Amino acid sequence: MRKNLSFPSGEHRTEEFRKVNVLMKVPALRDGSFTLAESVAILMYLSRKFKTPDHWYPSDLQKQARVDEYLSWQQAHIRGKGSKLFLTKVLIPILTGQPLPPEKVEGATEELNVVLSQFEEKFLQDKPFIVGNDISLADLVALVELMQPVAAGYNLFEERPKLAEWRRRVEEAVGKQLFQEAHEEILNAKNVSADKIAPELREHFKQQLLKQVN
Repeated sequence: MRKNLSFPSGEHRTEEFRKVNVLMKVPALRDGSFTLAESVAILMYLSRKFKTPDHWYPSDLQKQARVDEYLSWQQAHIRGKGSKLFLTKVLIPILTGQPLPPEKVEGATEELNVVLSQFEEKFLQDKPFIVGNDISLADLVALVELMQPVAAGYNLFEERPKLAEWRRRVEEAVGKQLFQEAHEEILNAKNVSADKIAPELREHFKQQLLKQVN
């Protein structure tokens, strides 16, 4: 059973959720008495438990290594730089009530563009998907993370036709309706206002986020 938590109201910081993930971060999984944090670990666990089609996390040693290679790289690159742009353009202005200086936004955008070029050249190349002809967990994670800068209003696919075609293939493989449902919350994040965030969390979030972009 899936349970959505309200981040602005601090539902991820309750004692009930702490029993699932002591770090009080999402996503987290509870399977009976077993609990697990970190999105990549959760996806791998689910793919093995439910014996999903082999293309998601291939049994072939080298194909599986390619998935692992991308998932290891993306943490500090696609996820890191995409998150930074989202924080810079969306979350921090919501919390502080004013936009950050333009040079901060430009710097975050430039950093993201560097890793997008690396993604195209190293991982995507001229293949339909990251590992080859079939979609894998690597593609799923990649597109999820790229939705953060999209939610911030940066259309990173507009001037990158190779990336745009890859996105189209991933959406078709997943199913457009499921894809939209999965990203609805992040794409609507810019509509959240500061008064919807629990007062005790506002200052905490603001200070933590400002540290990440300074």
